[in-house]
Amino acid sequence: MEVAKLTIKQTRKDLDEKKYSSKELTEAIFERIEKNDNDVKAFISNYKEEAMNASEEFDSGKSDDSKIAGIPVSLKDNYNWKGSKTTASSNIIKDYISPYNATVTERLVNAGAVITSKANMDAFAHGSSTETSDFFTSRNPWDLSKLPGGSSGGSAAAVASGMSIYSMGSETAGSVRGPASWCGLTGLKPTYGRSSRYGIIAMGSSLDVPGPITKSVEDAAIVLEIIAGQDPRDATTSPKSAEKYFENLSDDLMGMKIGVVKQYFDEEKIEKEVLVKVHEALATLEKKGAKLIDIDLMDPKYGLAVYTVVCRSEVSSNLGRYDGIRYGHFSDEKAETMLDQIALNRGEGFGNEAKQRSMTGAYALSAGYYDAYYKKAQQVRTLIIEDMNKAFDEVDVLVGPTMASTALEIGATEGNPLFGEMMDVLVMASSLSGTPGLSVPVGFDSKNLPVGLNIMAPQFEEQRILNLGYAYQNETDWHTKFPDIKFDK
Repeated sequence: MEVAKLTIKQTRKDLDEKKYSSKELTEAIFERIEKNDNDVKAFISNYKEEAMNASEEFDSGKSDDSKIAGIPVSLKDNYNWKGSKTTASSNIIKDYISPYNATVTERLVNAGAVITSKANMDAFAHGSSTETSDFFTSRNPWDLSKLPGGSSGGSAAAVASGMSIYSMGSETAGSVRGPASWCGLTGLKPTYGRSSRYGIIAMGSSLDVPGPITKSVEDAAIVLEIIAGQDPRDATTSPKSAEKYFENLSDDLMGMKIGVVKQYFDEEKIEKEVLVKVHEALATLEKKGAKLIDIDLMDPKYGLAVYTVVCRSEVSSNLGRYDGIRYGHFSDEKAETMLDQIALNRGEGFGNEAKQRSMTGAYALSAGYYDAYYKKAQQVRTLIIEDMNKAFDEVDVLVGPTMASTALEIGATEGNPLFGEMMDVLVMASSLSGTPGLSVPVGFDSKNLPVGLNIMAPQFEEQRILNLGYAYQNETDWHTKFPDIKFDK
């Protein structure tokens, strides 16, 4: 089997036809991990025994008969999975063992998924590179000197290098779509509330959304069917029932109105080669019958400013629990009082990114500054939501480049405290408005680095963006391209 190129759809067919067993497939995945991960550094931990047991259960006929049953998957290391380490790539909880499953994890397990590994990420999902991981930087399989993106960088690197059939990521703004774009994959951020946040370590609670990183739109639709739906343990989930996203895929674009956002095609801010590839993709969609319509939205700089204040404020609140008493490790041998213990724990356990975001957020929420910063940011957020809704009155979907550039060199984040926000500027409006987004690969630049197209739709209209991405992938083969890197043997 060519495990590196296997999609969920193809693997399901192969397993059903007994071309190989789930156990053989899982063994092949771990062989590839052993060969490749010293170079790619996608994973924090691997669970071969648990994965082999799950694969054998499927082969014995005891597992669920879903589309993902018996198929290996990796999880971003902010997903709780009972009995596994869940570190969020942070030293402060590096020894935390999950006592329960996140809802998404539970739905995958109940559907027969074979969980193999936990993927590296920016610590607490703070970043767009994986360089803020407290453990190591993951590498882009297309060029090991480049970043894979973040914060779900380990998940994307794992799929692109063939060490995972698909992987679960999470997005606050760009953390699924960005790595998918830089690694030549399909990344889906569902509507806020479409899938449960329960059991996923929080970053920005009004923004976080779990979503898959896959090798095709078809695979993303399959996974969304499994993870979508209301969860009584997450009050922000929608009561809308999960749709048959895969069965309802259609490549008929006749009459679809695609809004081409002028502000997302700024030649002074977006790399020329990125714009060329995105325009070529739009021409392909136009030939399929879609109508391209120029649309004006608020300047992305406002989304960046709002997101910086809102997200960092929520970060400061969410990190408050990691005090070494409720969560986190103790440094009591150096402390004389409980306050000393907390201060030492947080000082030693948090990386610079977590400290910077916590302090910025605490400042924005503090007495005397709340109205000027957090309240004002929420007011502008409302204007961004209204701006997006107004655009969707005119068009069915909105499009633009996913990222302003292709993958940057390792070390690019150094000395830039706003690197994460700046990299994700083109997707922030959709994150702040809670609308779904899909990144699909649309070609390569002259350095053979992937380019992504971002597709956005109104809330709970995932089928629209999936259909558009599906139609595009039926006309092109960019999503079938995988890196040919000479890994250490």
